[in-house]
Amino acid sequence: MTKVFIDGSAGTTGLRIHERLQTRSDLQLIILPDELRKEDSARKEALHEADIAFLCLPDAAAIQAVQLAEGSKVAIIDTSTAHRTAEGWVYGFAELPGKRQALAGAKRVANPGCHASGFVALVEPLVREGLIAADLGLQSFSLTGYSGGGKGMIADYQQEGRNALLDAPRQYGLTQQHKHLKEMVKLCGLSTTPVFCPIVADYYSGMEVVVPLFVKDLKGTPEDVKQLYESCYHSAMVHYNAEAAEGGFLSANALSGRDDMEIAVFGNEERLLLVARFDNLGKGASGAAIQNMNIMLGLDETTGLNV
Repeated sequence: MTKVFIDGSAGTTGLRIHERLQTRSDLQLIILPDELRKEDSARKEALHEADIAFLCLPDAAAIQAVQLAEGSKVAIIDTSTAHRTAEGWVYGFAELPGKRQALAGAKRVANPGCHASGFVALVEPLVREGLIAADLGLQSFSLTGYSGGGKGMIADYQQEGRNALLDAPRQYGLTQQHKHLKEMVKLCGLSTTPVFCPIVADYYSGMEVVVPLFVKDLKGTPEDVKQLYESCYHSAMVHYNAEAAEGGFLSANALSGRDDMEIAVFGNEERLLLVARFDNLGKGASGAAIQNMNIMLGLDETTGLNV
């Protein structure tokens, strides 16, 4: 039986991974008592005992956990930002060319960022197939539920008598230094960093990443974009949906509670909206992590997931 350790199981992502795995009969969870969760010696022992470890930690603690695991056989899936562009780590978005095969034999996997997952899904195929130039100045905005901010933000939104400013959508990443930008640029092969506008709103979970595009900047047609997405994304985990709109609207929480991602294209012959919708806690975090684990173990990648 595969032994699994979640280092950082008290955080939002760790808790959700634990919930998904605790009922699986093919896995044995290694669980530390609360008083030992932050003890390095106990963590090291658990990491060396495990076959698979999920790191659901801040960046510095994730780097330390990798050091604690040195000399062990454990395969690591890191959900932090620490290793997403690092050498020797497989970027865990299985739908990119070659990634599923790389994941199958990987010992070090970096789980993608939530916003980055949608952006990479939309932009990487266009650059790879030459439909847009790598130096094109792109823009993107991304709507997310407040669960993406972790326990602190969840508490802020759910407390009585909360700040009235939380009643409206709030833009952040105002300095254009958002931590997902590095992986967005690298994985898409871009030479120009996009203008990125993340927005958190008053709903629990769900994400809608949008990349606006002028058709004049395409080296092809809108139909070429749609056909490319259809050819790239037709699995249970990521799929193209030509009929995604809900009566002229597009809700960011449509896939809340799910682990898959929906790709869609809207607009006209002059301007396009490329859209990825998914749950920031699902395909944007814990769902992707479990998908990656399933692939690493040679299982059906949707095992234990809601798709």
